[in-house]
Amino acid sequence: MDFLFNPNVQFFIVAYLVGGIPFGLLLSKKFAGVDIKASGSGSIGATNVLRVVKETNPALAKKLGAATLALDALKGALVLIVAYFSGVSEATLWGISVLAVIGHCFSPYLNFEGGKGVATGMGVMMFMLPIETIIALVVWAIGAKVIKISSLSSLTALAALMIASFLLHPEMAHAPVILIGFILFYKHIPNLIRLFKGEEKRVV
Repeated sequence: MDFLFNPNVQFFIVAYLVGGIPFGLLLSKKFAGVDIKASGSGSIGATNVLRVVKETNPALAKKLGAATLALDALKGALVLIVAYFSGVSEATLWGISVLAVIGHCFSPYLNFEGGKGVATGMGVMMFMLPIETIIALVVWAIGAKVIKISSLSSLTALAALMIASFLLHPEMAHAPVILIGFILFYKHIPNLIRLFKGEEKRVV
C-alpha cells in the first residue's frame, strides 16, 4: 500500500473521485426536485439538466444548466491547477486530465455510470491545450447555433480540437488526447444512433 503515499497516485485518485461528482444530478434534485437520470437522455450533464428542468421551470433550467456546465468544467481543471503548482510532471498532469474525464463518464457514485464528459473534457483541455480548446469552442458555438443538436456540435468540436492539437503540437505525445477523445466518442454512441434514426432532439 506504500504506493498510495506517492503524490502522483494521490492526485490520480483525487482526479477520479472529484471528476465523478455528479453536479447536474445534485443540483437538479436540490433546486428543481427532479431526477435527471430518470428523465430525458438520462445523462447527468448540462444539456439534460436544461432539457428536463425546462419542462417545468425554463428560467431555473438555464441557471442550473449553466451551473452544471461550469462545475463540471472546473472539477477537473481545479485538480490540475493544484497539481501544477505542486510541481508534478506534464505526464502526471495528462494522467489527471484523463482520470477526471473517466470519473465524470464512469462515476464511482453512480455505479460507474455518468455523463458524456464534454464539459469536464473542455475544462481539462483548456488547462492543457488552451489554443486548441478555444478553436473547439468556436466550432461548438457555430455548430450549436446552426444545427442546435448538442451531441453533434460536441463531436464536431472534439474533432476540431484533436486535429488542431496535431497541427499545433506535432511533437507532443497525443495518446492522452486520443484517449479522452475516444471516451467522449464512446459515450456519444447512443446519441449517434438516435441521430441516424432521426430521433435526436434539438436543444432550442
